[in-house]
Amino acid sequence: MRLLESLLFDYTLRTIALGSLVLGAVSGVLGSFAVLRRQSLLGDTVSHAALPGIVLAFMLGGSKAPLALMLGAATAGWVGTLLLLAVVRHSRLKEDSALALLLSVFFGLGLMLLTFLQRRPDSSQAGLDRFLFGQAAGLLASDVIALAAVGALVLVLVLALWKSFKLVTFDPGFAASIGMRVRALELAITWLMVLAIVLGLQTVGVVLMSSMLIAPAVAARQWTDRLGRMVGLAALFGALAGVGGALLSSAVEKLPAGPTIVLGASAIALFSVLLAPHRGLLWRRLRARRLEVES
Repeated sequence: MRLLESLLFDYTLRTIALGSLVLGAVSGVLGSFAVLRRQSLLGDTVSHAALPGIVLAFMLGGSKAPLALMLGAATAGWVGTLLLLAVVRHSRLKEDSALALLLSVFFGLGLMLLTFLQRRPDSSQAGLDRFLFGQAAGLLASDVIALAAVGALVLVLVLALWKSFKLVTFDPGFAASIGMRVRALELAITWLMVLAIVLGLQTVGVVLMSSMLIAPAVAARQWTDRLGRMVGLAALFGALAGVGGALLSSAVEKLPAGPTIVLGASAIALFSVLLAPHRGLLWRRLRARRLEVES
């Protein structure tokens, strides 16, 4: 009851909870397509690629304004995606190898630039390292409004292109045969993932954002075989993890919100993998044992 009162009347907690709710819902929706397309590592690569974009945006503009840093992160994530596609298309590297390579290169470049900035005599760069693990406590009402606006745009685009995304996800060959621009649609899905990742950088950081993108979708996949239900459940699980993590971090002193939110999403995924009807590991083992007894 006390937590509920704090959620309603505490400005800081309410802001963190609302921002985390939006992030969790949007991440769940787009993470579903990443999981079904077997591109879970893509989210990890894009989130790590965002770090050098953030640092370069600060170095070029000299400003730590959230919009400028987010634009830098989005640009770097988009460049990383285009490089990935070029490497896969024009080399003999498989996609998983290219993902791992680009992840390491971009993250290493980001850490190098961040270290260089931290050695400067002035303190203008202070606070940039919060993007490594996030700092949800720093969210402002204006940040939540921006999150909600971009999140709403992402969801509207997903709904508008729902049938196309669905067909490209499950049968890209057939989609190409009926004249759909499969490559453009795949790029659109990836672009929306980049936006979702950029949304979460301030809350959970580049290191943990990939888990926020994938864990709710993995959990939802255990409960249904229908895409619409999976996307809805993933959004619900992501939102629950966001709000639950924010509440738990406020109840426990010095417990960071970002990692707590990710742990909450991971706990939901673990529970689903173990106990979801029909797909859960324990459920399947019990069913197999029951069949042995009956036979």
